[in-house]
Amino acid sequence: HYYMCRRLYTHDISPHVSGREREREGERQRQRERQREGEREREGERGRERETERERKGGRERERSDIL
Repeated sequence: HYYMCRRLYTHDISPHVSGREREREGERQRQRERQREGEREREGERGRERETERERKGGRERERSDIL
């Protein structure tokens, strides 16, 4: 990941690169960041689901122990 960032940095500095391409790179980076944020949100939702599943399982186990 670090290598990628460094490559982009040197790519931006190189004089033969046009401003338009630089802007495109910026847009790509922004899109990547947005995607990462979305993934994080999805992960959070999954985590919440897991928690509820755990609670349900815990409840079932308690019921079983009561029956036993």
